[in-house]
Amino acid sequence: MTMNPNSIWRNMMRPEANAAQCMETGRNRLLVTGVMFMIAFAAIGVRLVDLAFFDRGGDLRTASHAKAATTVTSTRADIIDRNGVVLATSLPTASLYADPHDIMDATEAAQKLSEVLPSLNTAEIEMKLNSMGRFVWISRNLTPKQQYAVNRLGIPGLSFQYGEKRVYPHGPEAAHVLGLTDVDGNGIAGVEQYFAEVLSKGDEPLQLSIDIRIQSILRAELIKAVTEFSAIGAAGLVMDVETGEVVAMTSLPDYDPNSPASVSGSSGFNRATKGVYEMGSTFKLFTTAMALDSGTVGLSDGYDTTDPIRVARFTINDFHGKKRWLSVPEILTYSSNIGTAKMALDVGTEGQKFYLERLGLLQQASIELPEVGAPLSPSRWSDISTMTISYGHGIAVSSLQVVDAVSTLVNGGIRRPVTLLKQRSQIPIAGTRVLAADTSDRMRMLMRQVVTDGTGRNAGAPGYLVGGKTGTAEKLMNGGYHKEQVIASFVGTFPMDKPRYVVLAMVDEPKGIKRTFNYATGGWVAAPVVKNVITRMATLLGVVPRNDDVPGGHNAGKGGSALTAMRAGGRKVATY
Repeated sequence: MTMNPNSIWRNMMRPEANAAQCMETGRNRLLVTGVMFMIAFAAIGVRLVDLAFFDRGGDLRTASHAKAATTVTSTRADIIDRNGVVLATSLPTASLYADPHDIMDATEAAQKLSEVLPSLNTAEIEMKLNSMGRFVWISRNLTPKQQYAVNRLGIPGLSFQYGEKRVYPHGPEAAHVLGLTDVDGNGIAGVEQYFAEVLSKGDEPLQLSIDIRIQSILRAELIKAVTEFSAIGAAGLVMDVETGEVVAMTSLPDYDPNSPASVSGSSGFNRATKGVYEMGSTFKLFTTAMALDSGTVGLSDGYDTTDPIRVARFTINDFHGKKRWLSVPEILTYSSNIGTAKMALDVGTEGQKFYLERLGLLQQASIELPEVGAPLSPSRWSDISTMTISYGHGIAVSSLQVVDAVSTLVNGGIRRPVTLLKQRSQIPIAGTRVLAADTSDRMRMLMRQVVTDGTGRNAGAPGYLVGGKTGTAEKLMNGGYHKEQVIASFVGTFPMDKPRYVVLAMVDEPKGIKRTFNYATGGWVAAPVVKNVITRMATLLGVVPRNDDVPGGHNAGKGGSALTAMRAGGRKVATY
């Protein structure tokens, strides 16, 4: 078989031709692939620029939140107690948000999120994920375990913003002092709100005068009283009479600042500073002090309390009247309304207003809290007003004001500013003189006598020389007083020979029980609370119990003679 030479030549040249053609095809394909990669990278670049700087009809916050997601907000300063114990601090946390444009299946994503975050509402989350915006919050302040669970879902369009969450290690122990912050870390109550600007700088911890140990004791004893007497609430305070520092402050019911949802109804109301009440017979301390200080009466003087006082439609009676002449010490010891009212009339309306003003009972208390109530006093201060105010009716003040005024009575007559901040200096602030030192001495003796022989005997804490005064006031509701709804209180101080602390307990609407013979008065309800608080806290504060349980003050002899006279007569004193 003879082959064509041209065919042979073509067959010999075909491999080179094929190779050249293959190379040309490869170059074309590489060029196309390169162009496609360039287009892809260009598209990604445009998308990144779009996400970072532009918002096509979406939420203007997208760029700023995307940046915030990689940073941590500035630290809020810690709050510590007087001994350096942390009361409030900020911990790193993550909050979940989404870009709805990047969510491929909103229904599926919402279902998965509600499985790992049970507190979420599936329908609500699905609606958010279907929105037209570019930024929606899903859940704030996740725990590390929750954040890990969300990450495991692998849902595109979900991101985290890193910030801080305010944490209160002691829960509700000091709720009404500390207050709380909102989800954005802004103070909305208590010290957190009052010192918001200082705390936001985060320079150094804010140190309070509060002692969390004493705070815990006071709260526990008040909870016991509220539970036992089926009360609707309570308040308590412990104050250093030399420095004006509030060592403990409690209001019940309270809340857990770690759970803002627990702040509802009366739990968010601070009964110690915001609530103002007619405090009853605790005011007899101030009436007696002003009468002694002004020279209106002396300890050996007295008044006839045989018959009630009738003025127009008003009648002033004694709870357990002695129906005889009572000396000034006996009027306070037996808590006589009649004797106190007559004493106030002798002081006079202007004199009464002068002393109450100086004691801080006619103006709003000054303390580092936004929740401070204004006192209520008569617009027309008549003689009947003077008489009823003398024993704590017709004027409403806060528990803080009572503690402030009693501190002035027992510390030598000096009124010092009340504070929630720890004082750096151990030297007492100069303050303002309200009463003569001699008046303060006599008041201490009389207050001690109330506990040893009078209405406050249930406050007696052996070894601590406690003095004080009971208070029981019917509540004014719907234009009238209700005998079954009362404010029961006791304000005490110790040790009476050199007072250092004032302790107040107030119980709102206690119900009498069998143990108290159905009485719900200050002597039965609040006095034991003060006794228990003093007994438990004294050694923690360096006050050692003593055996010389005798009345203090330079004028103890005068009080002793009055006390001896009462004992010699064989008369018993009812506790109420």
